[in-house]
Amino acid sequence: MGVWFRLGKLELLVVSDGPIRFDAGALFGVTPRVMWEPLVGPLDEQHRLTAGLNCLVVRSGGKLVLVETGVGTKRGSRAPASAGLEETGRLLSELAREGISPADVDVVLNTHLHFDHAGGNTVLEGGRPVPAFPRARYFVPEGEWQEAQRPNERTRATYLAENFEPLDDAGVVELVEGPVEVAPGVRMVPAPGHTAHHYLVELESEGELAIYLGEVAQHPLMLERVAWLSAFDVLPLVNLETKKKVIEKALERRALIVSVHAPYPGLGRLLLEEGRRRWQPLPPEGHE
Repeated sequence: MGVWFRLGKLELLVVSDGPIRFDAGALFGVTPRVMWEPLVGPLDEQHRLTAGLNCLVVRSGGKLVLVETGVGTKRGSRAPASAGLEETGRLLSELAREGISPADVDVVLNTHLHFDHAGGNTVLEGGRPVPAFPRARYFVPEGEWQEAQRPNERTRATYLAENFEPLDDAGVVELVEGPVEVAPGVRMVPAPGHTAHHYLVELESEGELAIYLGEVAQHPLMLERVAWLSAFDVLPLVNLETKKKVIEKALERRALIVSVHAPYPGLGRLLLEEGRRRWQPLPPEGHE
């Protein structure tokens, strides 16, 4: 069962869409295997690393905001062949365990539109995809929306039209440019690099700050070691600069971090010890 916790006046809950498995070599890109393998734990027989799909629920200003939707339940959807999706698609059932129905969600935020972050935007009804959250407005970075409409040879495997075109058909899309506050204390902020128009989400209340990373870093080790970048980053050197700024802010503000692909719940803080960064994972109830 999930645990609601507070950040100032905001109520937060991390909800899992289930574990996903990524090819470990792709996840860590050009970083030599001998450097990262001793630090990440066991891999499966296909050399895949088990990662999280941590979505975030926020209650603010009378609105219920959902940040990211995971892989979703449309099992017929295409997805990168190396990804292990057998245990994904839990978001709706996990929300139901918290007493939250799809119709309770007022706002859905997508940091970007890759299949493992936006797949739960839609569900199948009568064999066709429709918005999974029927009352919600879906906030998407405008540049990301445009990129997803015309994927190239590299991105077409992860920009799946069934995850976002039905939103446009239903007239529920809000395209975002620049920093935008979508509810009191809930702010979408440009964080380019993983994709050209990738965003992160900042949550701020009563002097406390939390940062939902999106894919600024795919693994907490990438926050400790700034030069470690993923092969999934479309613009890796841009993401390097973005990550340095995010790390600096997280350290300065002692921000609570929500790492999307860390094991559930993906909560932690960055600490600076003798000039070295260290990721300190935290349970939801221990976020203080």
